[in-house]
Amino acid sequence: MDENNEFIDIKALGEKFEEKGYFSRLIDMFKGLGKPKNSPEYKLARLELQRQQAPLIAIVSVVLLVVVLIVVTQITKPPAQQIFVTTVEQDKPDEEEEQVEEEPPPPDPPEITPPDITLDVPNPGPPSEMAPTPSPPSPQVSVSPAPVDSVHNVVSPVKMRSMVQSRNPGAIGARTGGGAGWGDPTTEACVMKVLWWLKATQKKAGYWGEKKKENDTRVLANTALAVLTYLAHGEYPGSPSPYAKDFGPVVQRAIDYIMKSTKETPRGVKMEGSDANEYAFLICTYALCEAFGMTKNPDIKDIALVCLDRIVKNQSPTGGWDYHLDKKSERDDVSYAGWAIQALKAGKMAGLKPDGLDECIKKAIRCLQTRSFDKGTFHYTVKAGDGVHPGLAGVGCLAMQLLGYGNLSEVASSLNYMRNWKPSFESRDITHEGKAHIGNVCPQYYCYYATQCKYQAGMKEGATKTDQQNWFDWNKAMKAYYPSKIINLEAKVKDWSGQEHKQGYFKNTDKYTSRPYMDTCLVALQLMVYYRYLPTTQTAAAKEDTEEDTSKKAVDSGDVEVVIDDF
Repeated sequence: MDENNEFIDIKALGEKFEEKGYFSRLIDMFKGLGKPKNSPEYKLARLELQRQQAPLIAIVSVVLLVVVLIVVTQITKPPAQQIFVTTVEQDKPDEEEEQVEEEPPPPDPPEITPPDITLDVPNPGPPSEMAPTPSPPSPQVSVSPAPVDSVHNVVSPVKMRSMVQSRNPGAIGARTGGGAGWGDPTTEACVMKVLWWLKATQKKAGYWGEKKKENDTRVLANTALAVLTYLAHGEYPGSPSPYAKDFGPVVQRAIDYIMKSTKETPRGVKMEGSDANEYAFLICTYALCEAFGMTKNPDIKDIALVCLDRIVKNQSPTGGWDYHLDKKSERDDVSYAGWAIQALKAGKMAGLKPDGLDECIKKAIRCLQTRSFDKGTFHYTVKAGDGVHPGLAGVGCLAMQLLGYGNLSEVASSLNYMRNWKPSFESRDITHEGKAHIGNVCPQYYCYYATQCKYQAGMKEGATKTDQQNWFDWNKAMKAYYPSKIINLEAKVKDWSGQEHKQGYFKNTDKYTSRPYMDTCLVALQLMVYYRYLPTTQTAAAKEDTEEDTSKKAVDSGDVEVVIDDF
């Protein structure tokens, strides 16, 4: 009887340590090879097959030698002698085979212990501390590059090299080892501080923020942005990340919170707790689409597809989107549309294609080209007298790049418009026509888009020297600026093993300082741009964003071959 007052089957336990005979082991081996590849029986059979290679080769070689001798004898000897020799030689192999079979098998290597048989003792701590795995040594992230494909995150019918495989541990290490276009250990250290801070500040229900305060409606958006931040680093339930035991449960609770907030209403699907204009609905849909793309969880798929369908069906007649996803509006809010388009991109990459998705994308591009573009940037809306907003240059530019239209002249014009911008929390660094812009802007929101636009243009295949230099200059400034602005907390965060980790966050200096979660996540997403997406105009990224389909055709986009659907 064990300490839990359960009876132990001594006989069954003893059989596990009983040495089996040679033929019994062979029989078990062949049975195991017929089992599923992920089963313990199959893995043990593979080990047994490796052990039996030497004796099997010995047996086969003797049999082949005897067969050769028989054939040679039959050819060279007279028939009478051939019969006599055959009889003698047939007795010999039987003896040899018996001798080989009676030899004891080689001893099992003592260092090989199938891990699937080992029983883990649950840790009585919280869910994030269950079944721990070894914690990586300090520093937290190695910059020694491993093969980019050394870890395969998911097996999916949609090959998303531009999303999933670029976020594995090998790719992260390779792309944060320094260089003009990449990150470095300092940027990655900032990212890790943010991830630990988010873990420390998540509420038990899975969200971030304070529901009882005036920022109640930001809770849902905070949660979606945090999910996107973790996913960008390759953190999700069941990921191969060395931090999976700490961050995986955090992401799971956050996704569960978003899904539980999604409700069916007489007017369609809504998200409980969203802001009045439903920005949070768009950002949550974006997060759910990426989460499904990386986990292939069918529960996430069902909700993400319904939400994505609402975005597609409530596009305004002009091709834009407006508050409340009002499809009758002609306001064309570019800032609002930016999140809708990012959700569409993530959904398409994940293989989610609601009816009308491709036509929706084409209408969105036409809207940005013909109704909103002006002097290198975009109007906030198309309402008369609304004027241009400098920060929206990045929003419209990235929307075109993500949807596969990075070769358009509007993109080149926007990149030139943003050329003198600086990574900053100060609105004066977001210039308009070369002059400091002082107004109702949130600089970090615009820098989030600018970083991605400049990266997409400067790191794509065939990038011009101007676009390359534009990205290198921005990246150099970004790597110096943000690490100097992070707010480091004295308190450290313990992982499942008790090891302590530094934490920190970012805080904007403008009037929006009451939303540290948004600012922090947007900065972290900028510092992960190196491995979050491949440049979407690269052939690999463009081709693998969609499922294999014989109805697809290639068209020349001006940069590289981009694959689009027939309509």
